[in-house]
Amino acid sequence: MSRATIAILGGTGVENWPGAELLESRHLETPFGPPTAPLQRIAIAGHEVWFLSRHGVGHDIAPHRINYRANIAALAAEGVEQVIALNAVGVIGTECPPGTLGLPDQLIDYTWGRDSTFFDGVDAPLQHIDFTDPYSTQLRAQLLQAAAEHGLRLVDGGTYGATQGPRLETRAEVDRLARDGVRYIGMTGAPEAALAREKALDYASVALAVNAAAGRSAVGIHEELEMNMNAAREAAVELVLSFLSWVSKK
Repeated sequence: MSRATIAILGGTGVENWPGAELLESRHLETPFGPPTAPLQRIAIAGHEVWFLSRHGVGHDIAPHRINYRANIAALAAEGVEQVIALNAVGVIGTECPPGTLGLPDQLIDYTWGRDSTFFDGVDAPLQHIDFTDPYSTQLRAQLLQAAAEHGLRLVDGGTYGATQGPRLETRAEVDRLARDGVRYIGMTGAPEAALAREKALDYASVALAVNAAAGRSAVGIHEELEMNMNAAREAAVELVLSFLSWVSKK
């Protein structure tokens, strides 16, 4: 069994990892405070991986109150090299319908007031990271290859729009996001991706499409979310297990 260099950041609907053997639960402190939940080292698919529940053990931490810096700093301190972030999203368009998975390749940050960098000139010297491509090209390619080899549907590409939350978007806001070219709308994709880049972690977002964005479906958002959450969750679990199995063979 390999050393734990892969981390899974679980979001809405994926706070617990099914079929895993808990090896260790670690309560950490970082210069930015404690992570949102204990880091769990788990054994799954012949691999040791770290699992961190982004919204806390009871899923009671709102997106804008998540301590993203502490979460990423803790993973980096434990020797993590690759981070698979699971993000529940609403979707614009038909390329990635509810109940399926997408793999964004771009990001627009619409959030505000979040601690969004390690390099602020106070806690660390000011730096301007290259964020042209916000997600790891290598990790994205590995996820796509693992999905293809196991016959899993994973929609390649699309822009993730990170909104402030915790409320959902208005119809007009979704129209603006569509004009901006956004496909996936979530609340936790930023500043997480940028912080991972600052810590030199390979980071990719797996978007769990759970509902059509506001004004884009005849079904109520929460009703649609309930209809599709289980399918998206199961697809995400299968993808990660396939990825770990694929990694084990390399």
